Formats: sequence, structure tokens, C-alpha cells
Amino acid sequence: MSNIAGGPQVGSPGALSPEARAASIEVLKATAEPGKELDILIVGGGVVGAGAALDAVTRGLTVAIVEARDWASGTSSRSSKLIHGGLRYLEMLDFGLVQEALQERGLLIQQIAPHLVRPVPFLYPLTRRFWERPYVGAGIMLYDTLGLTSGHSRGVPMHKHLFKRGTLRAAPSLKDDAFVGSIRYYDAQVDDARLVVNVVRTAAHYGAHAANRLRVVDFLREGERVVGAKLENQEDGSVFDVRAKQVVNATGVWTDETQAMVTDRGQLKVRASKGIHLVVPRDRFQSTVGLILRTEKSVLFVIPWGRHWIIGTTDTDWTLDKAHPAASSKDIDYVLEHVNKVLKRPLTREDVEGVYAGLRPLLAGENDSTAKLSREHVVAHPVPGLVVVAGGKYTTYRVMAKDAVDEATRAMDERVPSSCTETIPLLGAEGFKAAWNRRGRSAEEAGVHVARVEHLLNRYGSMTPEVLELISTRPELGEPLPGADDYLAAEVVYATTHEGARHVHDVLTRRTRISIESWDRGVAALPVVAKLMGEILGWSENQRESEIKHYLARVEAERLSQQQPDDESADAARMGVDDIVPLR
Repeated sequence: MSNIAGGPQVGSPGALSPEARAASIEVLKATAEPGKELDILIVGGGVVGAGAALDAVTRGLTVAIVEARDWASGTSSRSSKLIHGGLRYLEMLDFGLVQEALQERGLLIQQIAPHLVRPVPFLYPLTRRFWERPYVGAGIMLYDTLGLTSGHSRGVPMHKHLFKRGTLRAAPSLKDDAFVGSIRYYDAQVDDARLVVNVVRTAAHYGAHAANRLRVVDFLREGERVVGAKLENQEDGSVFDVRAKQVVNATGVWTDETQAMVTDRGQLKVRASKGIHLVVPRDRFQSTVGLILRTEKSVLFVIPWGRHWIIGTTDTDWTLDKAHPAASSKDIDYVLEHVNKVLKRPLTREDVEGVYAGLRPLLAGENDSTAKLSREHVVAHPVPGLVVVAGGKYTTYRVMAKDAVDEATRAMDERVPSSCTETIPLLGAEGFKAAWNRRGRSAEEAGVHVARVEHLLNRYGSMTPEVLELISTRPELGEPLPGADDYLAAEVVYATTHEGARHVHDVLTRRTRISIESWDRGVAALPVVAKLMGEILGWSENQRESEIKHYLARVEAERLSQQQPDDESADAARMGVDDIVPLR
């Protein structure tokens, strides 16, 4: 670990440091030698790929995971931030999917990631007298019951019926005539990008080799069999081969493109559905609970998010640039129009702090509506040596990962142990409750306010002392970032030394949520972030300036895209900025 950071040395568990990335790349290059091949190479650093790396390495296999951009930079950082069973799938009679997702929800809340996944209450407003309450109530009762039958504790309270007065007590800003009562039920929320980085770190802790900014440009073949991949290091342009007994393709909405490098037979077809979300300050309306609202196309969630609300989502077909799906003015108006149907004081464009758009990887079916395509996942073995996993929900990432590794290991000669990730807590989970209980003492020892320690615990769990140690070594790192009071300078350093951040937008959009939580989209914090990262990564003055200019251009392109009337013009506006700033 860089001594400039003033933090723990290389022994820190699962640290995705610059040195660890370089070491992983050397290991990958060495696999070209006879007898050095990996058991499994995983392509794609979203939640499913990360889960597959953890699943495979904890079975005793030699594993590497590579990602073309940043960890979770695609779908897995742009979700609704919910860990849920999918209440609307009950109406589709998809009981198996709901039960599986509720089981995973319980595991994540209580065992796997209690520091990152926590219960959140929602109101389901009722608008019709007499018949709607028993109908919806029966559905939510089934939802709670399926959670109980999973074999694990649910981890959330049971639902409760509220009449009009109780509903207004819980959510005073709702219009009096927008409902006749409600049902309060619980799901869970997560910072999706943080969970992915945490899963990758946990996999690295158990021995997986992890490197972001490595793009697959081709697959290696011997006859019909896939025996590895040709990778390009996006940071310096070098190209090298990696050999593996099995390759797992977990590239989500890019599945069609990566499969096409190998075969056009027996392919899984994935369609991208765009969902956009708005972020507004918590004080714009009063409510102690989130909301779930029915729309003519899908459902709209209003989700408590610290000092903010996240409101979304849409569900529309997307055939344009997959790396940077753009939210149009029409999308924003759609979300505002639907949430304003139930609020006493309507939200306006001026209330919107942040906007983000993400893509769901849906398995293509006969139905033209993306809202009706399946959220089930499928694992295929289109050619020997290549396993493809696609579809599914964020919540069920662990099951998808397990199924993909199961398929890969079937083709191996030796006997491979079965999956054990159900019992493996992520880094930061073990000892989290004890760390939470002593947060007052931790704050006194570190000389920071207890609210700061609570914020850190909810992001790093029992690894919080590593961040506090940075502050004790360099007290100036205890200062909040300009324009983003929720985040400390130490978190920028930690993101770079421990969490694989390579560029300023990695920190501002994924390791933190400054890009969507601050009015200026992170512009005020930008010079400080660039300086702290540059010290660790050895950036020249030119590189630091280039990083700043690139981020400013990115913010401007996103703002411009959100003023466009439709997807095509929004995409054209957003595509004005390249994705990656090469290191110089």
C-alpha cells in the first residue's frame, strides 16, 4: 500500500490496491505458460461476475476476474438500490422467483452483508374502497409468508394495515384524496456499487486475482473449445493472453456482443430495458417510509436514501449506447408526473439534485414489452470451455453465480466442492454489530463525531477502523469533501488504496454517490479528489488536469442529455465524451 496514503500496508484483507492490480496482471500473463492456466476466468465485473469469482475461489479453484471498465460500472451501479423479492412478480404468478429472491434478501440482511443491506419500510397506498385492501393484503401476506418458508429468518418485520389517519401520520405529505388507506410492508436497500466492490474484495481475500480496466478483445480457441481470452489493458494499451480451463461470461447487457466473439449458435439473447431514477433532497416532502406506486406500465418506488429520496423507475426498450444510457427530458417528466399524483406539493425540475439511468439485462422473449420479459436467469454452455449466464435480478446474484460456476465445474475432470457462499460473510460483515454497538467509543478515540462513524460503519462495516486509521495518521483526511459534506477525504484515499478506484469518476460516481447526491454533481469536490488520487497513483500534473477536464465534460454531457426530448437525441448528447482517460 502506498505510504503516501498513510494507511495499512499490503496485509489489509482483500485490498484492491494499485500494487494488487499490477500483481494480478502479472499472474494473468503467466497463465500462458504450460501448466499455469487458471481453473476459471470470469469476464465481467458486475454483481454476477463478482459473485461468481467469490463462489469459485471459495470452492478451492484458481480464479481471476476481469472488467473492461470499473467494478459495477454498468447495470450494477445504476439499479433502484433495492434488495427485494419483487412484489409485482406475484401478480405474474412467478412464485418461485419471488421466494428465491426473498431467501437471498434474508441472507444478505442477516449474514452476508448486514453492513450494506438494511430493511426499509414502504407504504402501498390503496385507492379503491372495499375490494383493493383484501386483494393487495392477500398478496403482501403471501409475500411475507414466502419469506418465512425460505428456511431462513426474514430479517424484516411483518406487514401492517393502516387506515387513512395512520397513513397520513407515516407520510404527511401525501394528498388526502390520493388514497383511502395503505399497507406498510418491508423490503431492503443497498448501495449497489459498494456491494459489488465488497464482493470483489472478499473474493480477492480468498485468493482470486482481480483487475479492472482489462477488456476482452477476443477469446482463445483450440478447435471448437474456448481456452482463454485475449485482454487489452485499457490503461496502457498492452495486449496479452490469459488461459483458463473454463471461461464464465457474466457481461449482462453486453452478453450478445461477447458471445458473438465465439459463436452464433445457441446464443442467449439479451434485451436492454432502461430505467431512470431521480434523486431529490429528503426535505422536499415529509414521510417516514418509502412508497410503491402503481403506474400504467410498471411500478414506481420512492426510496429513502440518507438525506435524499430516490424516485424511479421507468421501463423502456433501449438499443443505443450501453455504456452510458441517457435519461431524456421525457423520462424525467414521466417520473415527476407519476410521483406528483400523490404529493400535496408537486416536485419540479428544480427539486432534482441528480439523475441516473441504468439498463436491465432481460432475456429476450416473444413479448415486445420489456416490462413483461422474464427476470429469471439462464446459464448456457454454447461451446466447450465457455459458460454464459444472463438475465436475473440483482437480489439473486449469488444464486446466478452459483449456477454459473456449477455449470463450469461440471466440465472439469476433478471433483469440485459445492458452493458455500451461503455461509460466507463479506468483508466488513463479521463483527459489524459489535462495531456498531461501540460506535460512540470509536468516535471518541478517533476524535470525530459519532454521526461520521455511523456513516462509515454503514459503508465499510467492521473495516471502518482502516478508514479511521488514515485520519489518525493524516488528520486533514478527516475533513469533509467540498460540496459533499457526507463524505470525508479519507474515503477518497481508501477508495484508491483498497477499492480499486483508478479515475476520479470511479470515486465520484461509484465509491461515493457524490455525482447524484450533490447539486453540482461533484464539481466542487473534483480538485480535492484528483489531488488525493494523484498522490497515490503517481499522476503527473497533466494527468490530473486531464482527469478534471474529463469529469467536467462528462457532467456537462449528462446535463445536456437530460434536456433532450427523446432517447436518440439524449444518447447523442451523452456520447460527446469518451469513457476512459488513459493514464499518462
